[in-house]
Amino acid sequence: MLEDGHGREVTQVRVSLTDRCNFDCVYCHNEGLGDTRGPMDARDHEMETDDVVRFLEVAREFDVEAVKFTGGEPMLRGDLEEIIRRTPDGMAVSMTTNGTFLPGRAPDLVDAGLERVNISQDALDREAFAEITQSGAYERVIEGVEAALSAGLDPVKLNMVVFEPTAGYVPEMVDHVARNDGLRLQLIEYMPELVGRPEWAIDIERVHDWLAQRADRVESREMHDRTRYWVRAENGDGEGMVEIVDPVENTDFCDNCHRVRVTHDGKLKGCLNRTDDLRSMGEMTSDEIRETFRETAANRVPYYGEYLVRNEAGEWVVNEEYVEREPLAADDD
Repeated sequence: MLEDGHGREVTQVRVSLTDRCNFDCVYCHNEGLGDTRGPMDARDHEMETDDVVRFLEVAREFDVEAVKFTGGEPMLRGDLEEIIRRTPDGMAVSMTTNGTFLPGRAPDLVDAGLERVNISQDALDREAFAEITQSGAYERVIEGVEAALSAGLDPVKLNMVVFEPTAGYVPEMVDHVARNDGLRLQLIEYMPELVGRPEWAIDIERVHDWLAQRADRVESREMHDRTRYWVRAENGDGEGMVEIVDPVENTDFCDNCHRVRVTHDGKLKGCLNRTDDLRSMGEMTSDEIRETFRETAANRVPYYGEYLVRNEAGEWVVNEEYVEREPLAADDD
């Protein structure tokens, strides 16, 4: 298993299969790349099926334990089931989706080997959902959640980005998850450094405090040092798990990151927040993939506390010593 210079093993990969999407969410940062979206038709620069599988085979050589397929909307790929089916043995497979294509395809995805799914659902209010996603697909997403549960993808984790347009819906969503077996909730801190619109950001600690007061029990998860809250429904009927993903200005989050990311066009990146560390895998031969994977792992740094550091005024600034240094050579073992 590969380690970076901070002793963090690379145990997971997150593979973007496309930058196309049938939604236009106002908070989207496209895996940190910004808005690269274009026509909905398949595009030439997307990795081919064999390229994706070849990368996964190399990642498994380095004992990577899990892959999450993302986008854009990964279910716009007609070969998704084939990619999942050809994922190497021993690698857990999950996916993040907006859920609109799950009805009709969820059983085939499970048969192919999909084990878990995250579905984006930022509000239970139809009008708010339409405003946030720039789509009228609310009912289709609800159907997608039901299809995932029926196909055995239990628990289904709902992703909700917490920012000004959605903050008021958090209590309703928490209660919804607590009342419905098979659902969990992931509250994701809004990232203005990737999206812009800093006025939309809220103090995520207020959400932590509110959940801590309501929770029956609180757990800490090793990945990214995340906090989980087990919350009982308002009527006392049912209990749900709520997890907060709070990466903004969070050195603990960065220190506990074990992921390497793959862009839809075949580049590796060591950090969601950065685009200056993109490394092309070239023609996607196994040797090129191995070399690039080693280099990417060797040069990973915690975004907060290494790539960005506090100045004397307490402001986050780019660490010039890091920017000017030579890339690390990858170890051969």
